[in-house]
Amino acid sequence: MGGPGRSNGDLEVLYRETGWSLRQFAQEVNRIGTEQGTPLKYREPSVHQWLKGALPRESVRPIVLEALARRLGRPVTDGEAGFPQRVRRTDDRPSTVDGLIDLGRTDMDPSRRGVIAAGLFSVALTVPGWPDVLGRMEAVQAGMTRRVGMPEVDMVVAMTERVSDLDDRFGGRHARPMAAAFLVNTVAPYLRADAPEVVRKAMMSAASDLCYLTGYMAVDEGLHGLAQQYYTKALELAGASEDHLTYCTTLRGMSVQAVDLGHGREALRLADAAAAASPSAGPRMRAFLAGQQAHAAAQTGDRDRALRLLHEAESAMDKAESQESAFGSYDPAALNYHASQVRYELGDITGSIEAMQESDRVRYSTYRRARVRHRCTLAERQLAVGHLDAACATWHLALDDYPGLQSGRADERLHAMYRALRPYLRNPTARALHERARTLTPVLL
Repeated sequence: MGGPGRSNGDLEVLYRETGWSLRQFAQEVNRIGTEQGTPLKYREPSVHQWLKGALPRESVRPIVLEALARRLGRPVTDGEAGFPQRVRRTDDRPSTVDGLIDLGRTDMDPSRRGVIAAGLFSVALTVPGWPDVLGRMEAVQAGMTRRVGMPEVDMVVAMTERVSDLDDRFGGRHARPMAAAFLVNTVAPYLRADAPEVVRKAMMSAASDLCYLTGYMAVDEGLHGLAQQYYTKALELAGASEDHLTYCTTLRGMSVQAVDLGHGREALRLADAAAAASPSAGPRMRAFLAGQQAHAAAQTGDRDRALRLLHEAESAMDKAESQESAFGSYDPAALNYHASQVRYELGDITGSIEAMQESDRVRYSTYRRARVRHRCTLAERQLAVGHLDAACATWHLALDDYPGLQSGRADERLHAMYRALRPYLRNPTARALHERARTLTPVLL
């Protein structure tokens, strides 16, 4: 494109397609900048200059592209927006294992935390399809003479289960760097070690599951760009190992991330992709997938489809095996949570409260973080319908479990509690809750 003085016709075309005003374009760029931890203060004159050919700062260009992609519902490249194209040499693309090591090392390094936090969640992320990743894994030379077998695979699986338990009970803030170190120092060398094909595939499957968990913990800390990188590695490894279950689970996890950030259209696309990639799912897996599809459909405003999918999830759960055979954490508590979210998105706040209360009643005691988060959400909705005393009682229950929890999402819900209570501090019940919370959550004030 030309410099200032020569209009950027490519960007002008995209701008017209969005239907935005100059002010709306600037506001969306600023909002995404704030989302990724780098607040911006652009106004109409800046956007006008971009359309006239001035280039946004290099660090801002990905944010401009993401704003356009979110509005238009498709990826937008540098070239399409009239920006200089970033050079990407295909022969410089790291292998799956090398990429995993680079990602984990960055995550382990405290000095890189600022860079990690600035990672941008992208609705234009390229998600590899199952046929694209099935059985494909770059050949890697064994970097060590050690030969691994099923005992090493079992150890990775057991470690993942242990980290998952710690995450459920205490949050991911401390557990995720530990998982990243384990990926770099133990799992990556195992992936490069000599092994029979059956062991090699089993190790890639175990590594995929650990990458998914690490991405999930990054979401918990609000590191959404980092989470997408871990999720993408999980998809690559799942395909290479022909692990259909982890592939579908990861796509669904990406949908959960998107719907919680308010990107309903992208969340539905990912949830539908997960369901399409799992045509022969059993009843509990079907409930696991359909519940998320229902939530995403409700957020897009598709009432009929949301209710149909929710009914499908409920019917599938009725057919599922006993709770002892539950698929991961998808159990009646999780299904009731989805019912609550669907009803809330469709405007039925009272129904959402009833479903969230049932979810809380049947939730396993091990899911401490979920208990805190969802009780806070329940309290917010109780307050929204004017039940201040009930809301305060529910927030007190959340505070019972909060001490020692290291979860960014739990922190967000308690920040929301402080904001919600502000107009009611003359009420003795609300004031007593506020005073108790100040003693338990001083870092949030």
